[in-house]
Amino acid sequence: MTRMTISAPTLVPIFATPFLVVSVDGAADMNAALVSLFLSRATEEYRDRAVSADPLCFRSREELFEWPDEAVEHLRRQMLAGVCAAVRATNLYTDAEFEALRVQVRARFAIVRPDGSIPAATAPMASWYAVYCVAAPAPAPARGDSGALRLYGVRDAKMFMDAANWRLRTPFGGTHHVWRLEPGQMAVFPASVLHEIALNRAEANLCLVMARLRFAHAGQTATPPW
Repeated sequence: MTRMTISAPTLVPIFATPFLVVSVDGAADMNAALVSLFLSRATEEYRDRAVSADPLCFRSREELFEWPDEAVEHLRRQMLAGVCAAVRATNLYTDAEFEALRVQVRARFAIVRPDGSIPAATAPMASWYAVYCVAAPAPAPARGDSGALRLYGVRDAKMFMDAANWRLRTPFGGTHHVWRLEPGQMAVFPASVLHEIALNRAEANLCLVMARLRFAHAGQTATPPW
């Protein structure tokens, strides 16, 4: 193409999607207790019957944070504090305004066994989604994305693709994002983002806690049912 002398354009990122990583305090001891508890309750009694039964992936009902167990209560406090810090960092609220909001949450645990996965989906009736890693196997040498959290960039799905936009640089490209799950860390992102847990190619279980959250003003009276 012919080069012309012009002023440098002003480049402005728009429509950015926040993705936040939060480290949870006291994770080591808590995670050991959680793994034992979750394995003992990965039974038909606790299974979410709204989800198709899968021998390679157990998903509990979304009532985890209602359990009275000490480890679960500690996790609940830590996750809610972490999500609130993450959401606060993306908003224009003052500290006082944000503290006046009421948070609602539904959470479940999942055990992704070898060769299991969690299909791609969004989180309905929520504004934010959190994925906390309780336990993860060592990375599979042949598959770097084994058991990873994969988030799909679908905003540009209908874009006409040619030589000028198929290799845009970050943050403008439409490529997907892959996040390696590590025990003690939590990913927080908008609930509308299509996401999945990729196929677990390792020889051990992947144990997760997943929560969908929404916030309401103190005077808000009408909230859609979960």
